[in-house]
Amino acid sequence: MRARVVVFWSVVAVCLVPALLLTFTRLVEPRGGFWIKVEAFTPLGLALYAVALVLVAARILLRRRWRTAALPVALLAVAGLVLHAWWFAPQLTGASPPPEDGAAEIVVMSANLLVGSADGIEVVREASEAHVDLLVVQEVTLAVLADMDRAGLGDLLPYRAGAPGVGASGTMAFSRVQLSDATSLPTYFGGWTFSMGDLRVAAVHPRPPTDADGWYDDQAVVARTVAELEPDLVVGDFNATVDHAPMRALADAGYRDAGELANQGWQPTWPTRGVFDVAGMPLAQIDHVLVGDRLAALDQGTVAVPGSDHRGVVATVAMK
Repeated sequence: MRARVVVFWSVVAVCLVPALLLTFTRLVEPRGGFWIKVEAFTPLGLALYAVALVLVAARILLRRRWRTAALPVALLAVAGLVLHAWWFAPQLTGASPPPEDGAAEIVVMSANLLVGSADGIEVVREASEAHVDLLVVQEVTLAVLADMDRAGLGDLLPYRAGAPGVGASGTMAFSRVQLSDATSLPTYFGGWTFSMGDLRVAAVHPRPPTDADGWYDDQAVVARTVAELEPDLVVGDFNATVDHAPMRALADAGYRDAGELANQGWQPTWPTRGVFDVAGMPLAQIDHVLVGDRLAALDQGTVAVPGSDHRGVVATVAMK
């Protein structure tokens, strides 16, 4: 009997301890790389609190003499569940302003190519099948760019901005229409702003939180760029989720994730390999297509990028 009690409370603790860590991090946001990484997984708190609540509630119903000890734990789980549901709700609910009548749809794709390790031919195939109008890629090398060109990228999206780089520094954009006024961004991995017809676009790739100070600096560069340029689209691997303070600040400034605006739900994009990849499903949504006030978000989904540790993002937008 005692062993069963120990096992039961151990299972509850396995759920509640990481859930409380996620809640604390999202509320307090301590500075540092560890905390930035933890906050990326805030949506998992929903599942953890829900499992803990079901376990404790079942125990209360089956073992009434446990109520005194278990009820506070159940109330804690309820409080955590409600708080995380409030944070998560915009992914599923909320106003989604429609486009103007007859507005042409614009399909935008973002893909991280993992220092050129991704299958460039597959990226071009995905872009072709999705009828992409603007493709933004990060961590482009000369070799993977050559593969993409051999796969017909120039015919599909003949206009480009940016350049391949060494390591993770290459960010590029490819478009069906002329790109102009390309200007580089002073982030560590590089980025670009440019005009795509009547639209202004920022293609971004801030540093990951493995360098916490660099992460904060690059997020600040993105924020300043958005404030000064007022682009219509901000696209790329942000190395941040909608729970992080810099992303929330962008949302407050009118730049919302296309999937959130379209009420498409949580669409994690990283990692597709390694310890945080669970049964082929990534657990953090760090790749985004953000839209400004002039654009309506119609749809968003993710696609596989073979050879990369990210899924790609494909969003459909139109002028309001």
